[in-house]
Formats: sequence, C-alpha cells, structure tokens
Amino acid sequence: MIDEKARRKIREMLAEDLGRGDITSEALIPKGTRVRAEVLSRQAGTLAGVAEAAAVFDEMGVQHRALKSDGQEVGPDEVVMHLEGPAHGILAAERVALNLLMRMSGIATATREMLERARKGNPKVVVAATRKTAPLLTNFDKRAVQIAGGDPHRYRLDDFILIKDNHLKLCGSVAEAVRRAREAGVSEKVEVEVSDLRNALEAAKAGADVIMLDNMKPSDVRETIAALREAGLRDRVTVEVSGRIDLSNVEEYASTGVDVISSSYMTLKAPALDMSLEIRELLNPRKEAL
Repeated sequence: MIDEKARRKIREMLAEDLGRGDITSEALIPKGTRVRAEVLSRQAGTLAGVAEAAAVFDEMGVQHRALKSDGQEVGPDEVVMHLEGPAHGILAAERVALNLLMRMSGIATATREMLERARKGNPKVVVAATRKTAPLLTNFDKRAVQIAGGDPHRYRLDDFILIKDNHLKLCGSVAEAVRRAREAGVSEKVEVEVSDLRNALEAAKAGADVIMLDNMKPSDVRETIAALREAGLRDRVTVEVSGRIDLSNVEEYASTGVDVISSSYMTLKAPALDMSLEIRELLNPRKEAL
C-alpha cells in the first residue's frame, strides 16, 4: 500500500499528463466502451512500482489485478497486471502508470545488481542511494531502492546532519564542524564527508558517527580503515564510501571492509525497465468480471 502523500503526487502526475483531457481517445472511442488489457514487461529485471501503478488506475476507475509483486523478478513479455474498465480511463492512466513502473523497476533492477556484486566482496555491506534523485520523485526512487534490498540513506536535508566539503570550507576544520553539529543538538547522528586519511582520523576523534570516504581509491580506503583500527577508532564509527561507484567497481570497494557503499548509479544512471500496456479485448456485458 502507498500513503496519501504518494497518492497526492500521483494525482498531480495525472493532472499534468491529462491537461484538458485525452482528446485522441475522446475523439475516437465511444464513451462507455469497456475493455480488458494487460501490463507487460518487455525485458528481464526486478519489479517495483506495482502499488503505485495500481493507485494510478484507481484514480481513473480501472479495476486491476497484479500477477507479480514488488521485488519479484520478471522476464520478457511477462504479464504484470490485468486491467478491466473504461477504455478512456485505461488509456488516460497508461503513461503515468507505465512511467512509474518503468522508472522504479529500473532503479530496483540496478539496486539488486549492485547488491549482488557488492556482497561478493563483503556479504554484510549495505548499498545505499544518494539524494541524486529526480526532483519530486525522491520517495518513489528511494522506495524502489528499498524494494530491491538497498538502503534509502537520507530522503531530505532534515533527516540527519551530513557535513560535506562546502560545509567544511565554511567551518574551518572537521573538528570544528563536528563540534558545532553536536552543540546544535538537532540530530543524534552526525556524518562527515572526508577525502583523505588525515581528515578521516580527525572526524573519528571529534566524535562523528559516520565517516564518508568520498572519491577515494580502494587502496586509500583500505589504508584509512587500517589507520582507524590502529588508532583504536574503527569500532566507534561506521565507514561509508561514495563517489563514482557503479557496477564496474562496487565489488572492489565492498572488499575494502567498509560498512556502507552509497551510490547515485541506481537513481541517476540506471536505465528504465521497458514495459507496455496492451488492450486485449472489447468487453461484452455478459463477460465475467475481473
């Protein structure tokens, strides 16, 4: 099930797509025409967005029955959902429903593949999504990540304090930034982004909960973790790595011993999973209901 906030956004999506109405369907198809249709996957992947697509069809008065659930694997030409209802409603809902299914399934597919590769290097590593999402689609993008077993990380700026490079430029030092963050008392969790061993040690000594090693080579990540362990600080902090991590190198980064890998690959670069909607039957009033 999806919450009311998501439903409101879906109504906004429909309003944007419909404009003053589906003039093509209204011109060509008699009002009251009822049909049966199917939503199909056109390629293999991990499914996400079924609940969201169902909500789109709900808004347009279309009955639906899902044959596949979020998180399941689908293959080419596999039926995901049966539909029954007014032809105008099905055609008006088609693009928004498919766009959500395709985008979310693409993100879920990429997340699952990232996880599978990462856990070859480290079975316990967490793969998290960054905030590099489509504006106003963050909750949908992050939900797709979670469906596939990934971690959403931060949804919004007010989730927890994450001190980045531009914050550090304005604060003067890592230690001073962590001190101010603790003093503010607005977040139990304080994360600091660093790009070298020296600042990683400073962040850990200053009391950061999470150290994000940003744009560091795997060899440098290993060296930093070893230095944290030698200083007796490794067990005090969660070590996260981020920056240019994708399918090509996620296993190597996982094998360094980090706790979390955060990446924008899933939400920013992964291709959508191809889907289509096909009308199968013009309904006779005597036909059985869905």
